[in-house]
Amino acid sequence: MKVKDLFLTQEQFEIKETAIPGVLKTSPVPQNISDYYDSAEYISHHQDSGSLKETAYKFLQNFNLNYKRNLMIDFVGKYKKVLDYGCGAGEFLKYIEDDFETFGFEPSESASEYAIQKVRKTKIINNIDFIKEESLDAITLWHVFEHIENQDEILKAFYSKLKENGVLIIAVPNVASYDALKYKEFWAAYDVPRHLYHFSKSGMQKLMNNKYWKIKKIKPLLLDSFYISMLSEKYKKSPLYWLKGMIHGLISNIKASKTGEYSSLIYIIEKK
Repeated sequence: MKVKDLFLTQEQFEIKETAIPGVLKTSPVPQNISDYYDSAEYISHHQDSGSLKETAYKFLQNFNLNYKRNLMIDFVGKYKKVLDYGCGAGEFLKYIEDDFETFGFEPSESASEYAIQKVRKTKIINNIDFIKEESLDAITLWHVFEHIENQDEILKAFYSKLKENGVLIIAVPNVASYDALKYKEFWAAYDVPRHLYHFSKSGMQKLMNNKYWKIKKIKPLLLDSFYISMLSEKYKKSPLYWLKGMIHGLISNIKASKTGEYSSLIYIIEKK
């Protein structure tokens, strides 16, 4: 499938299946990939601007943050040691740092500076080598794993940092969801070339169920379908894109309640 960078440059890329069915990759991968994040519109890496769009985004984000925190408490337990990998501007860490011993890693210098300003207890690091071997109870990646090219290498690093039976929590968009199939090349969650990999639920199961890892549970991120559908309608230049996006986001969740193919899925993965 050929897909444009509808967010920033309008350049065209191709999405190809890898050797693992259900795991796709963006091609080519730009050498200057950091340039594709260089926009004030890239909300996850910037402070609050006060715009109506971002205010609405932050309001809905609080629901997601509470949902994620409760999920962490259920599967990890309170006051455990947690690394949020790709922590962005630190919203999640700020929300959970009273309930966990928290660390944050963020490769973007500007985003990590925002995170440092937001958090009170969390230690923001620029290299996970600072984390002791087998010292973490959990590592979280909230819409980060799809951005990582050297996934085999980083999974090995995560394995070494987690305690026995430690938990890896990965949230990624689902290419087999209703909204992905409806919007096709306009689906906002393809987000090429920033999203280097793209996953179906079956693809993630093939990737992560092996001699090192076991998927314990798969949970939905219910609000993602609305946001992604609205943005996809906007990319299609639809009138009343917000209303159409809300409708199709709802349809996506209703269909997924029967199939399990939600717009975004959280994988709770245990270290063997």
